[in-house]
Amino acid sequence: MSKSLKAIIPVAGIGTRLRPHTHTVPKSLIPVAGKPILGHIMDKLTNAGVSKFIIVIGYLGDKIEEFITKKYPDVEATFVIQTVGKGVGHAIYLTKEHWTAKDDLLVVFGDTIVEVDLQKFLQSETNNLGVMKVEDPRQFGVAELNEQHQITKLVEKPTMPKSNLALVGLNFIKDSALFLDCLNEIIAKEIKTQNEYHLTDALMRMIEKGSRFNITEVDNWFDCGKKDIILETNRTLLQHNEKQKDRNESKITNTIIVEPVYIAPSAVIKNSIIGPHVSIGQGAIVENSIMNNSIIGPNSHIQYVVLKDSLIGNDASLKGFMQSLNLGDSAEVNFG
Repeated sequence: MSKSLKAIIPVAGIGTRLRPHTHTVPKSLIPVAGKPILGHIMDKLTNAGVSKFIIVIGYLGDKIEEFITKKYPDVEATFVIQTVGKGVGHAIYLTKEHWTAKDDLLVVFGDTIVEVDLQKFLQSETNNLGVMKVEDPRQFGVAELNEQHQITKLVEKPTMPKSNLALVGLNFIKDSALFLDCLNEIIAKEIKTQNEYHLTDALMRMIEKGSRFNITEVDNWFDCGKKDIILETNRTLLQHNEKQKDRNESKITNTIIVEPVYIAPSAVIKNSIIGPHVSIGQGAIVENSIMNNSIIGPNSHIQYVVLKDSLIGNDASLKGFMQSLNLGDSAEVNFG
């Protein structure tokens, strides 16, 4: 691994598709399988030896800065502010004062969790982009290849894609000087796609100028921009992770746990059935409830409810009702 490797993580997006959660919490800090999305990303990068980070923040950026400085005090983190949402290409352009042509760059999208051998990925002698085959590539950047599996063309959100290889937001840039030139070019010439400056367009300029790009097909990829995908990510990570070791059984009483489940050590669970595929955050209280395939945010209080496929934010309060019934023959009750 290069000694001058720097990771750039853009996390300035507002996260409109995840409202109301993103009114108060940045999208990258929404919890999944026991930690924020950004926490999963940072853990993977630091475990691979990355120690220098440039993080582009915007809306609710103070919460992201607080999270990084508290949870990762040993890394070298620089924070750059993007005040206007002009796209990822613009976000990375704003970081140019904090890296040079001598640096290798790892650009990782802050709302994307990727499962890949990251150390092997970073050993590439050329620029290297993470990709994954998808059924409908029209919503993503797409890579087209030649017979040598080198990228010949990159297209952002093609209406008629010629490839099903989607870019997953994992980008290793070795030609940093050319990368800077191409970023400058798309900004100066206002080269936009769907009214935003896209990273894909800058990378395509590099290919047109002769820069070589290879691909790495990743093992798994979660683009955590929607509730359903966040729940799917939570489900998959819980299945892949080892059984939780720090669960505080003394705070879990008269409760059935159906693994895989993550329950924060400070969470209190009473008289409930939890799981499978449930994550419950720090300080949460769950009483007399049944839930599966759901995420409960920190410090939330859940009582007398049945939850399925649900995303409950931080500090939320949800209380259902409890009935004691004595029904006679042929009775019919409908609470719907």
